[in-house]
Amino acid sequence: MAISRGHRFPIEFDDAFPQGLVMVGEISPDNEYQSREDRAAGRPARQRVDEVTGKRQWKATVTDPSEPNAKRASFEIMFLADVQPVPTTSEVLPGMRPVELEGLTAEPRVAGNGEFKYQSFVFRATGFKAVNSGRAGKTTAEQSAKAA
Repeated sequence: MAISRGHRFPIEFDDAFPQGLVMVGEISPDNEYQSREDRAAGRPARQRVDEVTGKRQWKATVTDPSEPNAKRASFEIMFLADVQPVPTTSEVLPGMRPVELEGLTAEPRVAGNGEFKYQSFVFRATGFKAVNSGRAGKTTAEQSAKAA
């Protein structure tokens, strides 16, 4: 039995991002492409809807501190929710906040061009986990104990 193309694998946040994620900027609607003619005619932009869940798509730019390749460290996370998700943590620097995601799924993809292709993933989440003290509050000893 083969796994169909576009299958989304559920994954725990700590397994996907052992050092957490930092959200850069704000969450915005993932709108469909709007042509110049549509904009000139005053047609409103339509927000994309996920074909699998039927929920609206939102996007946010995040940075993964555990990614060794600087060009791949920042990417977009898609949120699937009826209303715009709200981060549960406060900003540590203007426009930057540590986040933890819930309902995380990963969809394998091939990225890159020509002979420089590599394995990547499209990450989707349903929202943010309520964090008591944030990921910055976890000590190295706690992370080591969890890994053991």
